[in-house]
Amino acid sequence: MIAVTDGELDELRSRLRHTRWPTPWPTGAWEAGTDPGELRRLVTCWASGYDWRVHEATINALPSHVADIDGTPVHYLRFDGEQPGALPIVLTNGWPSSFLELITLARRLATPSRYGGDAADAFTVIIPSLPGFAFSAQRPSLAQPPQTQEIWHRLMYDELGFARYVAHGSDLGAGITSRLAEAHPESVAAIHLMAVAGPPAYDADSLAPEEQEYLDSIARWSAEEGGYQHQQSTRPLTLSYGLSDSPTGLLAWIVEKYRAWSDCDGDLSSRFSDDFLLTQASLYWFTGTISTSFRPYYEYAQGLTRRVQRVEVPTALALFPADLAQPPRSWAERTYNITRYTRMPRGGHFAAHEEPELLAHDLTEFFRPHRNP
Repeated sequence: MIAVTDGELDELRSRLRHTRWPTPWPTGAWEAGTDPGELRRLVTCWASGYDWRVHEATINALPSHVADIDGTPVHYLRFDGEQPGALPIVLTNGWPSSFLELITLARRLATPSRYGGDAADAFTVIIPSLPGFAFSAQRPSLAQPPQTQEIWHRLMYDELGFARYVAHGSDLGAGITSRLAEAHPESVAAIHLMAVAGPPAYDADSLAPEEQEYLDSIARWSAEEGGYQHQQSTRPLTLSYGLSDSPTGLLAWIVEKYRAWSDCDGDLSSRFSDDFLLTQASLYWFTGTISTSFRPYYEYAQGLTRRVQRVEVPTALALFPADLAQPPRSWAERTYNITRYTRMPRGGHFAAHEEPELLAHDLTEFFRPHRNP
């Protein structure tokens, strides 16, 4: 699937060793952005201690496939369920994630008996790479269809032959999953989300106190933490030149998010190994896709992505305490047919990696009644 040449590896290591570091600021660790001490440590490891070949072999051993959807190559993983006729599920990640974060969850869902579960609860798991992420080509046009949710349906229905399936998504993947269910309720039996779209319109006077508190918290988060989102939504190409040229810059950009959005209590290593973080960064670097990974932000801000109006299929919402938003059930019900609402005891934005057991259990419990028409 991926074959990095020795020359490409040598170039990466040379760039890392010759990083032009900024003049230090007299600030505390992580106070104004990525901590320089932690970043220098990771860069040194990436240049000298990290073995890409081990992870390249692991990636190439995954059950990868490529489908041609209207002339655009779409990469996906397929984990067949241990039981015949296992319920198909499509899992969609967000940013700055990749298919790699979903592998442990996929194995739990496909072979539950290996983890103390019931084989009858097995899923056949499909994990597509988002357009412009890793091994999937970017969509050829900003404005023209098909949008990602339609690519997913064509993959599941036309390519793989699943007339009926379910879906899960977080972050960008939650929006894609929502639009998928809204557009194809005849095939998408139910969806499981870690984030929700707001209603297209609402009367401010009708807001419950917890809904107003939630909207206030979103405004505070946007002001304090949303700089990346604003840049990726408005001037993504300007940002992409630096991150495509400097592996240190790329690593700094994504590592901050892994720390800030996870349930790590400020200790990045408590949730993510160096190898995990450096493999994610390497995947972006060697595929040259950090720039194209920004497209969903820009397209949404430009009104090129269809807004969610109303999702009628049964919907579960699982909220992990360190994730970016904690919408009350009443807010989610303005847009979705919420039939399960779960507040998790721990975990964050990267729950599939942080807490795969918790997430797998919630998915299994929610989708069990939807296994048969």
